[in-house]
Amino acid sequence: MAGNALNIAVYPGDGIGREVIGIARAALDALEAGLGGFKLTYEEHAAGAAYYRTSGEEISEASMKAAHTADAILLGAMGLPDVRLPDGREIAPHLRMRDELGLFAGVRPVKAYPNTPRRLLDERAANIDLIVLRESTEGLFYSRTFGEVIGDEEARETLRITRPTTEKLFDVAFKLARGRKAKGGKGLVTCVDKANLFRAYAFFRKIGFERAALNPDIQFATNYVDAQALDLIRRPWDFDVLVMENMFADILSDLGGGLVGGMGMAPCAELGEAHGLFQPAHGSAPDIAGQGKANPTATVLSAAMMLDWLGERHGVPKLIEAAAILEKAVEDGFTTRALRPMEFGGDQGSADYARALLELIAQTLGR
Repeated sequence: MAGNALNIAVYPGDGIGREVIGIARAALDALEAGLGGFKLTYEEHAAGAAYYRTSGEEISEASMKAAHTADAILLGAMGLPDVRLPDGREIAPHLRMRDELGLFAGVRPVKAYPNTPRRLLDERAANIDLIVLRESTEGLFYSRTFGEVIGDEEARETLRITRPTTEKLFDVAFKLARGRKAKGGKGLVTCVDKANLFRAYAFFRKIGFERAALNPDIQFATNYVDAQALDLIRRPWDFDVLVMENMFADILSDLGGGLVGGMGMAPCAELGEAHGLFQPAHGSAPDIAGQGKANPTATVLSAAMMLDWLGERHGVPKLIEAAAILEKAVEDGFTTRALRPMEFGGDQGSADYARALLELIAQTLGR
């Protein structure tokens, strides 16, 4: 068991963060007890806006060090609207984690589940199943800590695209598409950019074509970001893996969440070569914090992505099996209406959702 014992650094954060993290951890505990073959230990750390309000720092150096040494990071939600840095920016220690840990690949699945709100009338919207792959360390976010305001007349930010990071990002895109193709997916990578106007995006696209030549088994296409936004409304079911720069993906991944019901259905994995951070793509939702109304699905699915990543990284098949069971429990829950989150007008608060999810896990384990 020693080789299968893994340490998870947990950052519940702000607002509903602690609520959704608690439900995800309960699901992970149930899987560990029911399957065996792995052991997860958790160390909880303070970070975020509430911590900043009392300490004057977004995250302590000890808590940051824990992120560096953990086998994986599980994060709830960060930020509160009334807590800001002196320059007006939000409290976001997870962005520092992206930079320090080299978490360049933000994997954001967009999947339609049965009996969730269908925002598009076309029946094909039930088949939406794609990934927004976000470069998470460069792009327009690169200069977020040193962009400048000149007097009171002008502001400047710098967009950065580098070959080493972009090559790695496209390699992840092709690997994801290949894995999805093996399960019946389209085997398609689409580069989303603004290469018709900006040298940086033309460079990004050029590298995409270079990496595509090394992956002839996967289709490669391109789309300008404005056209891609339109196509996510017109025909999202035609796409598979969309790979793009940081800011474009930040926007389009939220559009994707809206297409499949809301941000409560939007999981995320932030991956690097040596580290992985897993979190819901939604915010801290302070308007419903403490009321037991949060939809934990995004966090639960992020936890499933964590299990799968840990299983592949450490060669532990039971972790991969646990990920599949958790994903199936969620799928079955929406198919049978056993899961009915309040985000969609359902009658289940967070506690009722958690009880239903644990029952679904038990049923799946007893297959």
